[in-house]
Amino acid sequence: MSQEQDQTSRSNALLGTMFVHPAFDYVFIGGALSLVAIAVVSLYPGLLPFFTAQDFRYFILFSNSAHFAASTVRLYTKPKGDQSMPIVKVVLPLVALGLVTLCMFRADTLGANLRALYFTWSPYHYAAQAYGLSVMYCYRSGCLLSVTNKRLLWWVAMFPFIANFMLARGAGIHWLDIGGWLDNPTAITFLKQFQFIMPYIAFTAIPLLFWRIWRSEVRPMPLISALMLFTNGIWWVTMDTAQAFVWATIFHGVQYLAIVIIFHVKDQMSLPGNRHGVAYHSLWFYGACFLLGYSLFDWFPRAYIFAGFTPATSVMLTVAMINIHHFIVDSFIWRLKKSDKNRVIVDSGAGAPG
Repeated sequence: MSQEQDQTSRSNALLGTMFVHPAFDYVFIGGALSLVAIAVVSLYPGLLPFFTAQDFRYFILFSNSAHFAASTVRLYTKPKGDQSMPIVKVVLPLVALGLVTLCMFRADTLGANLRALYFTWSPYHYAAQAYGLSVMYCYRSGCLLSVTNKRLLWWVAMFPFIANFMLARGAGIHWLDIGGWLDNPTAITFLKQFQFIMPYIAFTAIPLLFWRIWRSEVRPMPLISALMLFTNGIWWVTMDTAQAFVWATIFHGVQYLAIVIIFHVKDQMSLPGNRHGVAYHSLWFYGACFLLGYSLFDWFPRAYIFAGFTPATSVMLTVAMINIHHFIVDSFIWRLKKSDKNRVIVDSGAGAPG
């Protein structure tokens, strides 16, 4: 192979093997769109007043609400889903409904803990998605990670979650601090130092991991994998918890919808007797997600309000349970066992290992 061919091969390996196109994958799945939006708002904060609370409600409705519903739609539409067990399809929703109803009657105790569990679990869910997508693009691009590198990638992806677990008020260790030991001066000093040093650890670890994989694997980690780790760090390490939930909520939803629609479309297009194209399957899936998401986040809380519970309690606890249900379903629908349809889609078009 000539030097020019070798450089071209290395460049292609760095770009990675996409599902759609580099412009689409990097912008919507990699998270580049969120970085542009955050940069624009940071440079021009005067733009924010032009967006009303109603505008953000629409952003959340079209991205986040639909994204939470997407895991359920995927669960019931995935062909031959080995992981889509009957207990997840039938029993889990009933258990979730019963639990959230019980929490309504004990909002100050059980409800408060359900809310804290939701706030604690969310950053982990986002970190786990960044890890899963990073591994998926590595594998698809011919970067076959060793056990050690895969473990290191997991830890690097978890740093934003660890930061929130340690620092977020009302969640993580602050939720578990029943005895009030975090009020100790030593604990306060430690957490302040931890808050100062954690961004340096989280963002330094990404290029170090990238360099290690470059040196130790046949092919390098594709840049889109590193980009997803970086964007998740921006959401959860550099912002306070309230800001993180706004930005991550919107753009994580965009990221999730993009990848799940890709998998749904590829599944449907490969079915015998399929008579529809990509546009039809994409619009059908998103439409189902939008309608289900609207029902879950609008009608579900209203049912408890009509039953006599306060609006604040009804909204907060139903939102918490919808999130937790989504987290659990996700753990079943995204597994990549060799017999699973997901693995077939990842393998299709995958780059050679070298």
